[in-house]
Amino acid sequence: MNVLVAATVATGGQGAGVRPELETIVAGKGATAALARVSDGNRTWSGAVGVRDIERGGRPSPSGYFRIGSVTKTFVATVLLQLVDEGKVRLDDPIDQYLPGLVPGGERITVRQLLNHTSHLYDYMSEPGYSTNRWRGDARFRSYQPRELLKVAFAKKLPDDGKWHYSNTNYVVLGLLVEKLTGKPYGEEVSRRILRPLGLRHTLVPGDRAGVPSPHAKGYEPMPDLVDATRMNPSLDWAAGEMISTTADLERFTSALLSGKLTSAESLRAMRTTVATGVGFGYGLGLQAYTLPCGTVWGHSGELIGYQTFAFRSDSGKSLTMSINPSTRNPSTEEVMGIAVKVFCGSAS
Repeated sequence: MNVLVAATVATGGQGAGVRPELETIVAGKGATAALARVSDGNRTWSGAVGVRDIERGGRPSPSGYFRIGSVTKTFVATVLLQLVDEGKVRLDDPIDQYLPGLVPGGERITVRQLLNHTSHLYDYMSEPGYSTNRWRGDARFRSYQPRELLKVAFAKKLPDDGKWHYSNTNYVVLGLLVEKLTGKPYGEEVSRRILRPLGLRHTLVPGDRAGVPSPHAKGYEPMPDLVDATRMNPSLDWAAGEMISTTADLERFTSALLSGKLTSAESLRAMRTTVATGVGFGYGLGLQAYTLPCGTVWGHSGELIGYQTFAFRSDSGKSLTMSINPSTRNPSTEEVMGIAVKVFCGSAS
């Protein structure tokens, strides 16, 4: 843990200033390892700092695999908007029209509201033992079915407070909607419509598989000593957060989506139409919008025990993709967004 190593692969000088900030996070116990990739479309920098394994050491690979958590939602939303483009679903139709009787009050909750988290459905991950951001002991290897998760979610209701509520339940419902509309598992549709066309050979929908492909940096959870949380069955996240990827693949996906290569222009505008959240970003349809001093960046963040992911892109074509393995603390918002400001605005202020 007290040994800091760094590996970089660079073409041109773009993004080289990110490494000191990553090293500071590791040295301050905010991460055991961190991977980053910065690109402006012509020049790319990728690097890794920290250790692959706190017991055995080793350099983390800049091209290593990691769990992307809720960035999975952007893949699912993209598939849904492609289905909108194909005329198989409409954003302002109630979910009951496609999955009758599945969602309580489904005659009043639209597909759009599921996509932007304004459905006011209770998040099943708020229940003890149902969050993959927490240590669950041997239960972390249990397999879950989507409707089992919805049963937990629908047993409770959110208070009628009129506030925006992020809920993983929305994307479990949307995963089932993809399957109803296509007749295929949602993961197969993600592969057929996005992964294979873009050549994302290092992105996968793991299902019940507990491991992360090599190379990867291990993920840990403080208990209070760090315990290895790398292996787990991610079916508890399913379409809300189970996927695995690399910085290069996520950059390619984010760039393709936001440059209009995966949906119609109308659907991309819908994805980028945000609602106020009160939590530091606007939320569109599977996309987060962060306001920086120099403009807005688009993408999504994700968290799954042992791994945090940030995939951002500006309309100028510059992108930042990071995977951070938290240590005894999580990296702060100031640390993460400070890196984003430096990359996109050219200043750490």
